[in-house]
Amino acid sequence: MFCENECRLVFNEHSHCIVMRQIWMNCFICVSLALVVFSSASPADDWPQWGGRNRDFKSTTTGLAHSWPATGPKRLWSRQLGEGHSAIVSDGTRLYTQYSQGEQEFVIALDANSGKTAWQHRYDAPTAGMDYEGGKGPHATALIVGNKLFTAGTIGTLLALDKDSGKVVWSQELWKTWKGSPRVRGYACSPLAYRESVIVCVGGTGLAVMAFRQTDGSLLWKSQDFKPSPSSPILIKVGGQDQLIVFMAEEIAGLDPQNGKLLWNHPHITRYGLNVSTPVWGEDGLLFCSSAYDGGSRALRLTPKNGEPLVSELWFHRRMRIHFGNAVRIGDVVYGSSGDFGPTFFTAADIKTGEIAWQDRTFPHASFLWADGKFIILDENGRLSMAVASPKGLMVLAKVDLLSHPAWTVPTLVGTRLFLRDRKVMMALELATNKTSRGDVH
Repeated sequence: MFCENECRLVFNEHSHCIVMRQIWMNCFICVSLALVVFSSASPADDWPQWGGRNRDFKSTTTGLAHSWPATGPKRLWSRQLGEGHSAIVSDGTRLYTQYSQGEQEFVIALDANSGKTAWQHRYDAPTAGMDYEGGKGPHATALIVGNKLFTAGTIGTLLALDKDSGKVVWSQELWKTWKGSPRVRGYACSPLAYRESVIVCVGGTGLAVMAFRQTDGSLLWKSQDFKPSPSSPILIKVGGQDQLIVFMAEEIAGLDPQNGKLLWNHPHITRYGLNVSTPVWGEDGLLFCSSAYDGGSRALRLTPKNGEPLVSELWFHRRMRIHFGNAVRIGDVVYGSSGDFGPTFFTAADIKTGEIAWQDRTFPHASFLWADGKFIILDENGRLSMAVASPKGLMVLAKVDLLSHPAWTVPTLVGTRLFLRDRKVMMALELATNKTSRGDVH
């Protein structure tokens, strides 16, 4: 490094202290500039957890093509994987996801450029007595924090792995050891990081939500008696206070993420306790949640009062019922794939009033993300679409059939590269402008 060599030369020649001071100042400036460049790295260059960097299924990526040829975006690579619904996370260089084969589950790291396996960790996951009508797990999505990767498996196995090697740093059995409440279709909550902890929803008396120390897996706190659901938690800030939002089987609640103390809760009942989708938070203090099976959608207003959060219901109805997919808020509109047993509608609802702006039957059940003013939508039949939406309606810009097996996994966008999976195959695409010609499929 220039600074280091220059400073060593000064010491060797016993230069005047003023010169040394100037050189050290130059070194300080070099290092400072390097730190600025590093800290200002684009948030679009990774996708470290469920829902992306901010857990809201949005990317800051720009420069996406506005249309595709009939064959779709350029295909970079494709490879066989295994069963599971786990989404793909990335540190910008490698991809990480989970899958199962038989009675074993795998955590796998792949090279983002080639799709080749960098490492994988295998562990037993016996499924006797479980119901896999919707397909075998894993269902949860991994979490990247520093040099660690945190994963949760179908039978409640929580792992901390070295991100570079796949070596197990520590493990916890949420159901077997801690006696959490099993769900017949498997564990599905994606881990969440807060300060020194990794937080998971478990279910059971006194341990509905648990926090473990990231470094060694020791218990930091456990709290509440809520029944578990498949939904994953989010972090929000209300009046300067951090809140952990958990969407459990019968309610949505806010906890203090430092100790698990209950700050507030509000009922949200649905059949089978299937509150699946991730809540959506807005800086205007509005919290949205939705579920299928008669659960419906509601918006809550959270306001601080005398140091405590005040919760009021803004609206509720059952015209929007998000099943396994996600929701994204753009401006004052929440978009989601609505439907359970009957037809499915891509739906737009006003966050402040609940009024349905429109419903569109273009897609079956779908998961999606938002980037560069567009929705990238993967429906359960394996069709990838790009669309723009507003309170006035939906316009599909491009679509292509890509995957052949049930596709319930939300896409991942890292820069302009899109990563997809269904229950058999994983695929990488290039979405950038002027890079839309068909590539090789490996």
